[in-house]
Amino acid sequence: MGGSGTLISVYPDELTFLFELEKPCYCNLKVVNNSEHHVAFKVKTTSPRKYFVRPNASIVQPWDSCTITITLQAQKEYPPDMQCKDKFLIQSTKVAASTDMDEIPPDTFNKETDKVIEEMKLRVVYTLPSGGGSDDSSVSSLGSRSFKAASDDLMMLKNASIEEIQTIQRVKEERDNMLQQNQQMQRELVFPDFTRIVLTFVLGLIFFFMNIYCFRMCFGGVGAAKVTQVSP
Repeated sequence: MGGSGTLISVYPDELTFLFELEKPCYCNLKVVNNSEHHVAFKVKTTSPRKYFVRPNASIVQPWDSCTITITLQAQKEYPPDMQCKDKFLIQSTKVAASTDMDEIPPDTFNKETDKVIEEMKLRVVYTLPSGGGSDDSSVSSLGSRSFKAASDDLMMLKNASIEEIQTIQRVKEERDNMLQQNQQMQRELVFPDFTRIVLTFVLGLIFFFMNIYCFRMCFGGVGAAKVTQVSP
């Protein structure tokens, strides 16, 4: 989806950042000139210290386009409920074809003049990375080193608070521990019975062969004694 005006169109119509602690995040915007005029644009934000915008101002030739890269600087903590209140504003206006792209006049976007200045507002959305790529560990506190997925449902995490995410992960860990304990109990129940059967069988064989040995010793010895007495 994209936002569209008389002069320019912007794709997409919201800035989506894959939010990770202590890592910069990137988002690209495509500005398309919908007119036969040269159009200058300028990007503004309510949080200029958090974002790098390159280029933050430029000129797009007729029917041409330009890509803007917006970088969210590395953050040390999560925003409340993973909601972002930052906004971006893209201003655009027609300029002369001879206008230098690198030296746009400072009064280009001055609303006090008779120029027609279009404005397009974009909101910022933070999303969370899925846990399928690299790590599969718990979510730490707000000051932790990095975020790791606590659930397979990305939309649920997106709308959940940090406390809810931590609760989900804790329940998941308790479930995994219970499953491990259950499997261990099953092994302890199965293997002793199997071992007892094997030991009983082995002891039975040993007892059987011992009886045969004793029988042969007893009766074999008596037979030998009788033969010795009869011999001249």
